Amino acid sequence: MNALTTIPGKRRAVVLVNLGTPEAPTPAAVRAYLAEFLSDPRVVDLHPIARWLLLNLVILPRRPAKVAPLYESIWMKGGSPLLVHGRALEQQVQQLLPDAEVMLAMRYGTPSLASVLDRIDALRLREVTVVPLFPHEASATTGSVKEAVYSHYRRHPRVPSVRVVQPFFDDAGYLETLAENVRAQLPSDVQHVLFSYHGLPERQVRREDGTGHCLTDSCCASLTAKNAHCYRAQCFATTRLLAARLGLTDVGTAFQSRLGRDPWIGPATDSTLQSLADRGVKRVAIVTPGFVADCLETLEELGKAAVERFQQRGGQLTVTTCLNDDAAFARVIARLASVPVSSTAAV
Repeated sequence: MNALTTIPGKRRAVVLVNLGTPEAPTPAAVRAYLAEFLSDPRVVDLHPIARWLLLNLVILPRRPAKVAPLYESIWMKGGSPLLVHGRALEQQVQQLLPDAEVMLAMRYGTPSLASVLDRIDALRLREVTVVPLFPHEASATTGSVKEAVYSHYRRHPRVPSVRVVQPFFDDAGYLETLAENVRAQLPSDVQHVLFSYHGLPERQVRREDGTGHCLTDSCCASLTAKNAHCYRAQCFATTRLLAARLGLTDVGTAFQSRLGRDPWIGPATDSTLQSLADRGVKRVAIVTPGFVADCLETLEELGKAAVERFQQRGGQLTVTTCLNDDAAFARVIARLASVPVSSTAAV
């Protein structure tokens, strides 16, 4: 197709953006992915020299060889689960939005967000809607996507109409779809449901929120004007909203995937599971509302490692699968890409 030729009948692009994945479950591919991912100052928000030293002297020499076998244990025929499910979601949303060119992008790795935006420029589409596939707001995810998109168009003389869909953690359609997905997977005899979200360093959350609030459970017990943009408060809000839809009372909220020695928001998922086992709670289920697609954190960190540790303590742990390419979820994404998002649920 000629670079100056538009797609007949299409004037807009919808870009679905997830975090990213290595291209292969090998140390070399994992190293390349981690080098790009952890070089982002929104992800590792240290002084540039400190970030370089941490990445090149501590993480990259050791971590790729350790992590590559974990990726290999969850790898699918078409690639990493995040990519396979992302492609399937892309196809479903495309069918729902025939007037748009729907494209999957990864903030880090392939298909890169930069290459997808270049393709949109070549097609000369007039409107671009970017859908970060992160339900909750964080500088390291939604913030990084926004910065990359805006930086791209700052360099171009021709700028289309650009809209970035806001976090959808409290969107009624998303919550109902997720509740239906979880309801079908919860064991009938479950004693406790733990909602596990990706963790962040405390300093990032305080800086992003802008109010310097205390990051305590009492502070996150409700979503107010003061903490409306706080990642941790948004996660607790999702737990409350989902628990209400599912009719659950014995629930908890925790945060996983801690990296480094700096204080991270808590409580931590692994220590929470240990406390539950110590209290004699034997039948636990984990739900991961912050992940729209299964990936290393859900399939290996929780689905394998956490399950094995909990079984060793005499318990039974069920980890529910993510929405992935669920048809109802595709309809939610198509709607969000078409209508500006607004809060639709009391939190």
